[in-house]
Amino acid sequence: MSSPITHQAFSSTNLVLLGATYFFYFGQFGVVIPYLGVFLDDKGFSSAEIGELFALMVLARIAGPNLWAWVATRSGQPLRCLQLGALLTLGTFCLAFVANGFWALTATFAIMMMFWTAILPQIEVLTLNCVRGESGIYGKVRLWGSVGYILLVIFTGMLLDHFGAEVPIFVGAAVLLMLFLMTLLVTYPPQDNQEVATSVSLWSRINTPAFYAFIASAMLLQVSFGAFYGFFALYTLDLGYSGQVTGALIGLGVLAEVVIFIYAGKLIHGFGLKAMLFITMLLTALRWYLLGSFADNIVILFASQLLHAFSYGMAHSAAMSFIHQHFGPKHQSQGQAMYASIAFGLGGAVGHYVAGYTWQQGAGSTLTFSIAAAAAAGAALCVLLIPGDKT
Repeated sequence: MSSPITHQAFSSTNLVLLGATYFFYFGQFGVVIPYLGVFLDDKGFSSAEIGELFALMVLARIAGPNLWAWVATRSGQPLRCLQLGALLTLGTFCLAFVANGFWALTATFAIMMMFWTAILPQIEVLTLNCVRGESGIYGKVRLWGSVGYILLVIFTGMLLDHFGAEVPIFVGAAVLLMLFLMTLLVTYPPQDNQEVATSVSLWSRINTPAFYAFIASAMLLQVSFGAFYGFFALYTLDLGYSGQVTGALIGLGVLAEVVIFIYAGKLIHGFGLKAMLFITMLLTALRWYLLGSFADNIVILFASQLLHAFSYGMAHSAAMSFIHQHFGPKHQSQGQAMYASIAFGLGGAVGHYVAGYTWQQGAGSTLTFSIAAAAAAGAALCVLLIPGDKT
């Protein structure tokens, strides 16, 4: 008979709380990523200083997840580490209310980012354990992060119009407070001590053809996103589209992502993890090619945004399934951290750097998106190197 704690961890109530945790975690992205620059500009930062601050935040994203995962694994208290990380994220973010000057604010947001991005692997491990690795249920929980992003982008933008550039800090603090409260309410399922004790070493999980091929593919995918994350809005405006159309395009991509999270589990079970990863990378390469060559056609532009369902939603669901299967119960936290730091940290930094170098105020847009398409195609080739029996 299962214990009350086991029952509670796998209950629908706990899954709802996990959905709320994702809602506030990714909702904070909707507050910070689009609007932090507005706050910093109001503080008198130059464009170069804002760029430097964001670069340091990306670097913190590389170091933070691995450090936090090591603490969670060594302590044997992953839920307590998640709660502490959420509290430290809230505390460091609130320093923005009193910090002044470039270095003070840069240190504030860089340290905040180290804690903020480091807690996501813990949330992912907790959720995957609570859904017993079922990608279908995971997708339905995870989609609330996308919903939170959409709603808080809209909400913060509306408040910004009425109350000024300080709004992102006040909203961000409130969202992080709610995130911390959610971590106090969720329940962590008990570990199978026998399974953990007999599990193999972390290095034996890393030093495999399957993991090397997977992480190379994931990193190349994030390299390909550099052009989109850095220049999509500028690109559409340069092509003559209005800000309203640009916002609708971004919103369409996130909505497509929400839909695919609902069906990701069925697709992975139906076609296989390796096949879905391969299809995802090819569709992403097609997306960047269409975006770089035919964006003046509004129908093709909207179609390219629908492919965000695969480029992000399916890619993320499949990656979570791979990590859950490959690393086992003992090393899931460190596996998630390596994925976050190498793929999103290192891959994202390289992608931003390359795109910034080749964009040339829009003159190099076709070249930049062609490089992105090539990176995504390279990611597809890496997927083919994953041994078939691993997926």
